[in-house]
Amino acid sequence: MIGDIVGRPGKRACAEIVPQIIRERDIHFVVANAENVAAGSGMTPAMFTKLRRQGIDVCTMGDHIYRRREIIETLVSSDRIVKPANLPSEAAGRTWTVAPARDGELVAVISLMGRTYMNVRSDCPFHAADRVLNEIPRDVRVIVVDVHAEATSEKVALGWWLDGRVTGVVGTHTHIPTADARVLPRGTAYVTDLGMTGPYDSVLGRDKDRVIQSLVTGMPHPYDMAHDDVRLCGVIIDTNADGRATAIERVEVSCAASGDDGED
Repeated sequence: MIGDIVGRPGKRACAEIVPQIIRERDIHFVVANAENVAAGSGMTPAMFTKLRRQGIDVCTMGDHIYRRREIIETLVSSDRIVKPANLPSEAAGRTWTVAPARDGELVAVISLMGRTYMNVRSDCPFHAADRVLNEIPRDVRVIVVDVHAEATSEKVALGWWLDGRVTGVVGTHTHIPTADARVLPRGTAYVTDLGMTGPYDSVLGRDKDRVIQSLVTGMPHPYDMAHDDVRLCGVIIDTNADGRATAIERVEVSCAASGDDGED
């Protein structure tokens, strides 16, 4: 499971690293949060297609899901991308999906969005999780959940709420990798935030000088994309035949290429 892919540097990291990790670690299924791939906000159909070709099986989204309106048709038509399940039912996209892994195992993917400090109209993620889990076919043993939220307390609470009912609960949105990866007592792998896949010589993927200038002066400045110290961050989760997690390992790999390659 790969943390927020930010802009062109994040996509470059995926292109370079994801196929390599799949080969070297015999990865059967890849989930990535892709709501920031279009210059840091939103996603386009062409970018979705590229990520799929690089080996990403399902994309999750978050509060920037509809920032690029051209993605709406893909959200409606594709079974390889999900919206946060606690968005209004009228919002475009599916609340969960099931796709086959490389070994034939079926994997369900759910996205939830936090409500604390999130400026988005969304329902209770706890109730939404219960509703979606009741809809997923009983023969699907592996279920992974992306909790796109600002508050660490909300993510931790959702981890405990879902412990033993899903294979993994991982946090996204804050772009900072956390050091609490563990398997909870009932067999659910958990980490509060996967971290960003993108440029770490930055403030959350944006040009650090621009962000600092804005914070110091109180004046608006364009938050241009940063480009250097590009890394892929995420976790690898091992499961048993029952779909319970047996291990979770943090992954942080530097991208060989770096530098200003433009903003898309």
